[in-house]
Amino acid sequence: MTDAPYALPPDWPTTEAEATAVQEELRGRVVLDEPGPPPGAPLVAVGVDVAYDDERDVVAAAAVALDATTLDVVAEATAVGRVSFPYVPGLLAFREIPTVLDALARLDVTPGLVVCDGYGLAHPRRFGLASHLGVLTGLPVVGVAKNPFTFRFEPPGPLRGDASPLLDGEEEVGRALRTQPGVKPVFVSVGHRVGLDRACEHVLRLAPRFRLPETTRAADALCRRALADHGRP
Repeated sequence: MTDAPYALPPDWPTTEAEATAVQEELRGRVVLDEPGPPPGAPLVAVGVDVAYDDERDVVAAAAVALDATTLDVVAEATAVGRVSFPYVPGLLAFREIPTVLDALARLDVTPGLVVCDGYGLAHPRRFGLASHLGVLTGLPVVGVAKNPFTFRFEPPGPLRGDASPLLDGEEEVGRALRTQPGVKPVFVSVGHRVGLDRACEHVLRLAPRFRLPETTRAADALCRRALADHGRP
């Protein structure tokens, strides 16, 4: 187990009003002036993801640690718990963070970078899952989403590495990044302690063959297995 304080804060919100107030309070703690770990340096990159069983009101989280150079899995952990917050757009972090923190705490390595299947600054209140998780853990965190949420963008060029701004009005809240030639882009946003340029570089290094980073692919597969196994005799 790591020595980082990945504990859930006390008085975790249970209502929309409480959760919105927490977002407003914590978003000022997001660190935006650090470039983040340099791409290509020795690094443990951890992907986190969740899967839900709505019938049983259960959520499973996975944290999978990869050697960022070789993309070999070096550690993995899961956690399963009850869904503790209702579905509210813009507040999904409150459904996911309790089990994600539990999974992270069970890893026996310390993450150098965390990659979330979700948003960071690309969020109506500039405080999505990647930012929230970064503030709570102190770790460098990047959000990589499959769709642009409510924001607009021009399609990036067709080549791997081509990118275009993800915009809210005139503000760049992330980037549409082409990770594979001719494949739909992913949407990268800063979470905490990583600049957008390096965030995109890390995502490209973590996605050498497929649209999604290997961190996300591994965490997605593992949390689905954990959910399927939960409750089996």
